[in-house]
Amino acid sequence: MSQVPGPKGLPLLGSALALRRDLLGTYERARAEFGDIVRLTAGPMTLYNVFHPDHVQHVLATNAANYRKDNQANEDIAALFGNGLLTSQDETWRGQRRIVQPIFTRNRVAAATEDMALESHRLVSRWFTSDTVDLNREMVTYAMRVVGRILFGADVDEAAAVCTDTFPVLGEYVRRRGMSPRPLPRHWPTPANRRAARARARLVGVADELVRRRRLDSSGDLLSLLLTASDPETGDRFDDVQVRDQVLVFLLAGHDTTATTLTFTLYLLARHPEVQEAVHGEVSAVLSGRLPESGDIPKLVNTAAAVKEAMRLYPPAYFVGRLTPAGDEIGGYAIPAGGTVLTSPWVTHRHPAFWDAPSAFRPERFAPDAEVGRHRYSYFPFGGGPRACIGMQFALTEAVVAVATIVQRYRLGPVRSKPSLATGITLRPAGPVLCGLSAR
Repeated sequence: MSQVPGPKGLPLLGSALALRRDLLGTYERARAEFGDIVRLTAGPMTLYNVFHPDHVQHVLATNAANYRKDNQANEDIAALFGNGLLTSQDETWRGQRRIVQPIFTRNRVAAATEDMALESHRLVSRWFTSDTVDLNREMVTYAMRVVGRILFGADVDEAAAVCTDTFPVLGEYVRRRGMSPRPLPRHWPTPANRRAARARARLVGVADELVRRRRLDSSGDLLSLLLTASDPETGDRFDDVQVRDQVLVFLLAGHDTTATTLTFTLYLLARHPEVQEAVHGEVSAVLSGRLPESGDIPKLVNTAAAVKEAMRLYPPAYFVGRLTPAGDEIGGYAIPAGGTVLTSPWVTHRHPAFWDAPSAFRPERFAPDAEVGRHRYSYFPFGGGPRACIGMQFALTEAVVAVATIVQRYRLGPVRSKPSLATGITLRPAGPVLCGLSAR
């Protein structure tokens, strides 16, 4: 088997500078020049990147047992947010999944729709006197309050305030360490390590306090369900630390990715008024001026299509990395033992062999009949295989509720400029996304 092709890059550095300057563009150019499997070096690191849906399916699903989540980013996230579903592995992960899975049923998501609608109503009511909003800031606040309300019920304000202060610090810490070829040990008393430790202590403190309260006085929130849930095979339950780890992971994954999805959905609707008006027409016909309910979600087809197309163009989880301890063969190329393999929704979602006009915003791609026959892994914003995101239906419902509520009340646009992107734990805007606003 021949060696995986890729750019030579600079002596010693490889493609490190190109990746630092323009991470997403570098990967797009690598696929265009070298094909569907590309080797990139960055200092001492070698990354094997797979872009074809067949190869993505092989790594995430078909041969998933040959891959692990052993990488710097996963270790750093686990150190900060705990060993929850996002970061755990092997039997620990399987046991956690069995305990948590029943909490994320369709009925449970439907029951959470009322909380989503109440928070979206709170959001649009607050905008009443505004003619310009920062979509990025507003969607982060909305998504944090939704996941906080569902996790913590009446204690949402207390939790959301601490999360809003600490998550940016911890996210930047993980991003910087991920870009460093040899990050310093986390226990060294560097300024960055100390800032992260202080932020983590505040976050863990509020989570531990809320866990303690629920042990004394249970309610109907998700935290209470986690405290009483058990493994159907073993009967095991989470202890307080394990519950806290799950809560922190849900807060991280449940607000950051949804905020990005909503920001770019609204941004794209503002840039494409004809699509926005089609969504508004659907929302008006289905809701007739009221807040969305769980039974409305299947009827909001155009709204959901706009959300899905925004996630195609701006997937929050823009890379999904795995390590293969035993090595592998992909597309006729040998991946060495211990090799790091990256799949990239960002690149695969733009693959010209699977998407016409891949840079264009066309929600009709996700009309029900248009999705029939599409390669399952040409579109994978929630990952795939056994470790696909457990909160996928929750996130899609939350996004549809928010978009429907906003478009029903306001006309979006114009937007000031195309937002630049930050590639941290997740993809997000690098700064404010200012958008005009007018009441309908």
